[in-house]
Amino acid sequence: MTTLYGIKNCDTIKKARKWLTDNGIEYQFHDLRGDGIDQASIENWIQQAGWETVLNRRGTTWRKLDSSIQESTDQDNVSALLVEYPAMIKRPVLDLDGTITIGFKADNYQAIFK
Repeated sequence: MTTLYGIKNCDTIKKARKWLTDNGIEYQFHDLRGDGIDQASIENWIQQAGWETVLNRRGTTWRKLDSSIQESTDQDNVSALLVEYPAMIKRPVLDLDGTITIGFKADNYQAIFK
């Protein structure tokens, strides 16, 4: 099963969804903002990709956080923070039968689904 996690109005998500549709890939879309996400899933992603890859420090939500929270964020507390603020998860997260890919590049998706 293929699941794409993201936020529906994100431009990168729109590109990934279009690529999947154009290439005939069936997938389920999970809206992180609307549907939420559980801590166990985030911890699995962190285990596979690393917490610094899963955490999006370039977004507005991260920049609006108090600097004390930003400075104290680390591997031990990041999953709880991402459950509370799912918009800070780097997008998209592609889950293909339990294997995670974070971010979208058409070449990378082409290699995954060859």
